[in-house]
Amino acid sequence: MAKSLFVVLSVVGLAALQAVLLPPVAGAAIVCKEGFQKSGGTWISTPYCNDAHLAQIARNHGVKVSDAEVRANPNKKYEVCRFLNGSPTARDYCPDDDGFLGR
Repeated sequence: MAKSLFVVLSVVGLAALQAVLLPPVAGAAIVCKEGFQKSGGTWISTPYCNDAHLAQIARNHGVKVSDAEVRANPNKKYEVCRFLNGSPTARDYCPDDDGFLGR
């Protein structure tokens, strides 16, 4: 009985020590704002956030598209870019292929 009580107290003590000594796990959510991702306290341009912003611009123009659709399907992205051809805000987030969008 005393041995099992010692084992239980040891396990509880180690768990408490681990909780105190190890730092908390940071949230893994990606934070995007207007095509930029927060990274280490600064904002950097990333393809993930660029696609999310392009999808938001498209939704603002009435296109029913999700961020994931634009990221996962290059054809959907081209379709959205063709639709937003006249939008100067979308131009920075669309592919810059030779001849694409009349360039």
